[in-house]
Amino acid sequence: MSQASTSPLGGARTTARAFFVSERLNTSGLERGDVLATTPLAFRVNTNGVAVLFRYGVVVLIGLNALEEEEFLRGLEQRMTGKFARRDEEIAIIEQAADREELIPPGGPISLQSLSPERLILIAEALAKSVVLARHEREVASVFDTTEPFARELAQRGQMRGGRQAILKHIGNALLVRHRVSGPVEVAEKPDVLWDKPHLERLYARLEDEYELKERAESLNRKLAVIAETAQVLTDIIDTRRSLRLELIIVFLILFEVMITVYQLAINRH
Repeated sequence: MSQASTSPLGGARTTARAFFVSERLNTSGLERGDVLATTPLAFRVNTNGVAVLFRYGVVVLIGLNALEEEEFLRGLEQRMTGKFARRDEEIAIIEQAADREELIPPGGPISLQSLSPERLILIAEALAKSVVLARHEREVASVFDTTEPFARELAQRGQMRGGRQAILKHIGNALLVRHRVSGPVEVAEKPDVLWDKPHLERLYARLEDEYELKERAESLNRKLAVIAETAQVLTDIIDTRRSLRLELIIVFLILFEVMITVYQLAINRH
């Protein structure tokens, strides 16, 4: 990983904004002479801006205004796979405070002793993971909203309405969300920049605490386990219904065979 040590930003206060734009983002071929890091890919944009790109579909832009952000994102559209119709965003205010300890007060600006590239990349890492978690939390919540009536009906009536197609649709939604959330983002994974700059581990630990990355990831994993169990229950219901239907068909066939036999015996006796 190649990095510069001086700040690429001009002022003492700036804005970082993370955009979750697609399922995948192709960053190959974007390496340039003004690259700040390669994992994740970070480079200068315009005069004082910085872009940090993550292959799992997140773009973090620092020091750009709204028009510059939109222009930059439009230039990446051809590299997006599975572009989202609605993109999630996360924002943070960063200020340089060389005379103070690096702090991340709740709801306040992130105070850094310097706006060095490695510090900006750590903030980008935290924002990227937070915005991905936010989208996945919403998707998981939507699955719970659709499966909750099924669970309530099973608890109250001991059975569930809806045909096989409706149940399969719910199973598909549950498995789709589980697949997306269990994708390439490893929240607990240590950012690569910390291997070269171990003295910044304290800063990243504070970022993790501020955005509750580990707690949210654990909560998400527990909910994914419930979704997997729900999908298994719905699958078992389908299998039970199919088995019951087959058993009824077999019983009717046996009864029909008995009736035919009785009829033939009566005809032969007369």
